[in-house]
Amino acid sequence: MIDLVLTFAVCAGVTLALAPPLIAALQALAFRQFAYEDAPKSHAQKTGTPTMGGVLFILTLLLVCAWERDSVAWSLGLLGIACAAIGLIDDLAKVRGARNRGLSGRTKFALTALAGVGFALLAGSGGVAAAGTIFRFGAWQLDVAPLLWYVLGVCVVVATTHAVNLTDGLDGLAAGTVIPPLLVFAWIAWRLGILGVVYVDVATIGAVLGFLAYNRYPAKLFMGDTGALLLGGVLAGSAILTGTHLLLPLVGGVFAAETLSVIIQVAYFKKTHKRIFRMSPLHHHFELGGWAESTVTQRFWAASALCSLAGAAIAR
Repeated sequence: MIDLVLTFAVCAGVTLALAPPLIAALQALAFRQFAYEDAPKSHAQKTGTPTMGGVLFILTLLLVCAWERDSVAWSLGLLGIACAAIGLIDDLAKVRGARNRGLSGRTKFALTALAGVGFALLAGSGGVAAAGTIFRFGAWQLDVAPLLWYVLGVCVVVATTHAVNLTDGLDGLAAGTVIPPLLVFAWIAWRLGILGVVYVDVATIGAVLGFLAYNRYPAKLFMGDTGALLLGGVLAGSAILTGTHLLLPLVGGVFAAETLSVIIQVAYFKKTHKRIFRMSPLHHHFELGGWAESTVTQRFWAASALCSLAGAAIAR
């Protein structure tokens, strides 16, 4: 327990300490955010804010993996870093193009799927995880054929990374929303004795809390796709390594709702040329409904906590 507290404190402290010089460096390099052209007009003021703050999360994963030297921690850390590398390429493309358009959606899906395949093979074939379990209800667990386990694992990685990325649209939204699910998976991993997952999740939570000091409204630093894809990767990997793939849609209910809002909006518009939501993802719908940005963020944080508590109750 002392090691966990120390891990949390170090990662939070390092993030808090390194964020100011990182902000200065990003400003000097002109690595700045460009607001989406079709985002609410209030988002125009976000243009110019330093982005790619997710590199701080990469450092966190490197620190905890070097400290633990555990095969589980390494596999989860490598997944997070691989997803962050994809996000970093995307962020650099946006900066170079001076607009919020980086890699194409298909390219990001393909690259995150490739990261998912590598992680699933490493986790399953390498003996890091039991290739078969996808759900736990107390002492009962649901097992499937190994091949299906691998396929579901890749799907979980792709879906979760992009769901977190979609949610990263308001100051502090994705960062605050990801903490309760990570706490749940850290708790499940603790009960199962999978300490590598516990340490990576606790370290990530510490880094995210430190990051929120600069990312909360009004944000001084954005995580960019670098951070969002990393957080999604760690969240997905934690579910896979604990054999709780099917618990993730509930625990990460806010991320699921954000993704569904986009799917529903696009499908309905293509068929009827009308919109169900004022704008998608879902957080923009509430923004355009008159909610202040900070109000949307706080209520989504609360919803994430409730979804996570429900998931923890099922897995108890």
